[in-house]
Amino acid sequence: MYEQFYGLDRHPFGLASDPRLLLLTPVHQEALSALDYGIASRRGISLLLGEAGTGKTILLQKAIELRTGTPEANDLIVYVNNPVLSQTDFYRTLADGFGFGPSAGRSKKEFLEHFETLLAARHANGALTVLAIDEAQSLPIDLLEELRLLGNIETGGDKLLQLVLAGQPEFGHRLNASGLRQLKQRIAIRATLTPFDIHGTVGYVCGRIRLAGGDPLSILTRDAVMAIHAAANGIPRSINVICDNVLLAGFALQQRRIPRATVDEVCRDLDLTNSPPRHVTPDTRRPRPGDYDASGSAAVRRAAVAEGAL
Repeated sequence: MYEQFYGLDRHPFGLASDPRLLLLTPVHQEALSALDYGIASRRGISLLLGEAGTGKTILLQKAIELRTGTPEANDLIVYVNNPVLSQTDFYRTLADGFGFGPSAGRSKKEFLEHFETLLAARHANGALTVLAIDEAQSLPIDLLEELRLLGNIETGGDKLLQLVLAGQPEFGHRLNASGLRQLKQRIAIRATLTPFDIHGTVGYVCGRIRLAGGDPLSILTRDAVMAIHAAANGIPRSINVICDNVLLAGFALQQRRIPRATVDEVCRDLDLTNSPPRHVTPDTRRPRPGDYDASGSAAVRRAAVAEGAL
């Protein structure tokens, strides 16, 4: 809707992962390098922690792409993004992912026979085998113990299965429980994604706009970006939501360069601030079709901001 108005050639702040808009900040690059090192050096278990919305999933997907994204790549990676499974369903999922027959998914004993044979053969050929699990904070304790046992498979001092676990900070706290101390002791690589500071937010917002073909300095004022950072608390997913709505509001108000007042108004509409509403002059004209989104709700509050934003 607003892309042409702001000179963009694609949607810059969608919630769905778009590889064309992947922006690796220094924090993300450091975590990605740690994960890739853990996998490549056969360190066993690597852990990625971060608050919801900090980019764990896209980073995990990028780590997988680094190991499998070329024709000559020989690594085998199974990715599980819904670990709320029974033990039976867990082994069925792994049997499917590693290409075993249906019977291996019905019997843990048969699965382990196939699995150890696969791991040994791939290790002999110098190939890596990886199990990557997203949303690890949701793993039941019995599956955490199963993962520990799978991660124990080794030969000649080399771990045959590389485990990558990505989860929210509470997963790190769970690992402090006495019953999980053996699993925690086996974590060789630990990386953490933190929310952006103001410099990180500026780089992220400007970078996404540039990747979408736009000029950030001509679209957002400095104060507008500062307000986006404060409302989002430096969380990339929240930044995306705010920026998308801000660009929509700016387009509706025909603002070529969006001021902080528009950001503040959008954040109040999204319930991201406790600020009292600014005085606005009601718009008494009849609504037009463009004022509404597909759900029928107002896309923006058509009002003139008293502080001279219009």
